[in-house]
Amino acid sequence: MENITVKDIVKMTGGVLLCGEEDTPVTDICINSKEIKEGDLFIPIIGEKVDAHRFIESALETGAAALTSRHNDIVVAKKPYIRVNHTVDALQCIGKEIRKQIPIPVVAVTGSVGKTTTREMITLALSTAKRTFHTEKNLNSQIGVPITLSKMSHQDEIAVLELGISETGQMDILSEMVRPDMAVVTTIGVAHIEFMKTQENIRKEKLSVVHFMKEGGTLFLNGDDKLLKDAKETEHLTCRTLFYGTSDWCDYYAKDIVYHDSYTTFVCVHGQKEVPVRLNTLGKHNVGNCVAALAVASENGIPMETAADAFRTFEGQRQRVIQLENKYTLIDDTYNASPDSMKASINVLCDMPCEGRRIAVLGDMFELGENEVRYHREIGQFLLDKPVDEVVVLGELSQNVKQVIEESGNAVKVFTFSDNEEAAIYLMAVLKPEDVVLIKASNGMNLKEIVNILLA
Repeated sequence: MENITVKDIVKMTGGVLLCGEEDTPVTDICINSKEIKEGDLFIPIIGEKVDAHRFIESALETGAAALTSRHNDIVVAKKPYIRVNHTVDALQCIGKEIRKQIPIPVVAVTGSVGKTTTREMITLALSTAKRTFHTEKNLNSQIGVPITLSKMSHQDEIAVLELGISETGQMDILSEMVRPDMAVVTTIGVAHIEFMKTQENIRKEKLSVVHFMKEGGTLFLNGDDKLLKDAKETEHLTCRTLFYGTSDWCDYYAKDIVYHDSYTTFVCVHGQKEVPVRLNTLGKHNVGNCVAALAVASENGIPMETAADAFRTFEGQRQRVIQLENKYTLIDDTYNASPDSMKASINVLCDMPCEGRRIAVLGDMFELGENEVRYHREIGQFLLDKPVDEVVVLGELSQNVKQVIEESGNAVKVFTFSDNEEAAIYLMAVLKPEDVVLIKASNGMNLKEIVNILLA
């Protein structure tokens, strides 16, 4: 935070200074007392299991000041305590006010699948010509977004902010804080359908990102997504809307897509302009993400040729293709999973050139609600006509994948193991240099253990 004092925090939050000096400088926000630094404002979050107010005193041994919703009377302390009604609400007020103070253009990125990769790609494309601020790690929530906003500076020229939601009403809160000039919606899947019940509800919630978009703003929608393709009419969108994807009716689209060993080539088309692109990753979904980034760059005055050149070196945080010398090729996609991202990863496995076997190691997908069994069976059905030679499943829900394949009489081999170590030992015994293996599941399955064993 730039030139912020305790007095400013009191004004932003509508709080009351219980003790300490109001001219105390505040340089950053911290919600984890173990990570507190000198100059930090400690904001204790009341969680389901832990109320972080218990850590205020230890945090202030290093930090500059603290918010509190648990102290009502005068506090005797050397450092400032600021009384607020609700610490998360106060945090969001801080984020909102700092956004007002730094009125640079903001690109908001949301969607059920692909928002982190798309945000990374947009950041890369914009960074070819502008000083670009962006969301770091997974700070895209009701708590993460205001922390992200607090880190913006007047030296930044444009920002790319990821917005993640899990329940109805959350997007309005995020959008009001961010006040985007542009917004990108990647897909409408079934992630968090446990809480929002239908995909139509998810679409409505995601598209509410435009409620606080600035006048004259632009919305970018994925034309390859069946629920976004007609969203302009079904959701009665009045803002300027552009479509991107791999269909030639889109405003920006990819053609002549070719998958190589570890990269993809295609031509990005917009109007009469055609730009060749070499993307240093695989998958049709990533081609779409890249087209979104090129579209955002172009609409911000950056030539597509300039932005396209950056993707030769793109390295995403989520999906990694690792070619082990004298061994097999490993697709590490263990960060998280939903039905849509699972299918996309299987397509990456199938599109990769492979002289040996294609093996899919799949674990459970979480937060799918009452239809979780059906969604896992859909993955089994999806695999039936794919060139996958072997499937390894882990977890109770993934047994439904195995069951569908076995019931079909398909020739693909299916194995199940009781734990990650057992699966890793099996893979080390059977994998050959020509093979390609995909490892994919929700993060809670911790299939990263298998990756670490294979890479050891």
